[in-house]
Amino acid sequence: MTHRKVSLLASGLTAFSMLAAHSLPVLAAEYQQGDVAIEHPWSRPTPPGTPVGVGYMTIHNHGDQSVTLVAGETPVAGQVSIHETVMHDGLMKMQPLPDGLTVSAGETVVLKPHSFHLMLEQLKRPLAEGEEVPLTLQFEGMEPMEIILQVQQMDAMPSKMDHSDH
Repeated sequence: MTHRKVSLLASGLTAFSMLAAHSLPVLAAEYQQGDVAIEHPWSRPTPPGTPVGVGYMTIHNHGDQSVTLVAGETPVAGQVSIHETVMHDGLMKMQPLPDGLTVSAGETVVLKPHSFHLMLEQLKRPLAEGEEVPLTLQFEGMEPMEIILQVQQMDAMPSKMDHSDH
């Protein structure tokens, strides 16, 4: 290979690497504030007239003390509450977590279907696939954290999102 071809190849790879590095945060949809990192926040589309939507994400606590998610707020809903789905007498039941959701030091909690999740209540309009929904999360003792929920079909989820061990 000539010096010119090697130089062009190296330039092309460098440009591709720089583009990929700048694209990764967008593709990964990660947010960081202090010791808390939010990964892949998403929601599902809702049919017209549906009064509630959902919010899912992975919350990482990189700190040495527990953090507690105590509230959320979005302009598309009248209220955001924190819920969990539990089995009770053989039935799946959703219940609010009035004291919030605690993420222990060094741990990760996944908000996903049939588990912990946010309820976007009193939706002001349906959520459409491809839409970006602004969401403010409030962790106890921290400044509010601004994130975006990506509205997508559940079958659009990356296969790496199997967090059955949590």
